Amino acid sequence: MLIVHGNQGGLLIGAREIVDTGMLLRFCSGLNITAAAVSQPGFGASDGPADFCGPRTQQAIIAALSFLREQPSVDPECIVLYGHSRGAVASAMVAAHVSDLRAIILSSGVYDLKATFENSSQGLRWAIQKEAGLSSEAFLVRSVIHHVHKIRSETILLHGRHDDRAPVAQAEIFSEALSDAGLPVVLHVFECGHRISGEHSRTALRPFLQRIFDPVVTRH
Repeated sequence: MLIVHGNQGGLLIGAREIVDTGMLLRFCSGLNITAAAVSQPGFGASDGPADFCGPRTQQAIIAALSFLREQPSVDPECIVLYGHSRGAVASAMVAAHVSDLRAIILSSGVYDLKATFENSSQGLRWAIQKEAGLSSEAFLVRSVIHHVHKIRSETILLHGRHDDRAPVAQAEIFSEALSDAGLPVVLHVFECGHRISGEHSRTALRPFLQRIFDPVVTRH
């Protein structure tokens, strides 16, 4: 499994957040799998500058997936990509370019960036304009809703009903588009905002991941 962090409120610590919160350890020990985290450009020790989930960020994730595939403990046919917030935006686009992912998990993501930009906060609009620009191409390469036909992976979506950064309608529309394309997708909507609690996430993901990684899952 490869985990991609989200926006970090100016801390910019990148993948270190996944380690420090214990998230990486929980996946490794709970599922008996190899799990890794990657910093997006502009975060942690990754080369910058940040490009708001754009091609540089997507290529960084693809490079991390390639490295993970080469590890002797990893089954290259059973890799799951898990992105949160900004990480979900970029991971969704990666899934449109990498056809052999076993599954993708997208939490609190935006799947049509232009639609969200027009109704987002001033701070978010400023970040998008600074990092990505406002051209039609800039929005296109960051909006997976326009690339659904390229996705081949099973998808699970996690979203807060009261999310004020990434409206729940984004997940609902994307889920419907995946379903219409004949792709397996499950959408979990929780009574929360942008941040989804660990309890909510674990409840939704445990049976999904046990099925995905079976028979390698160790049950105690």
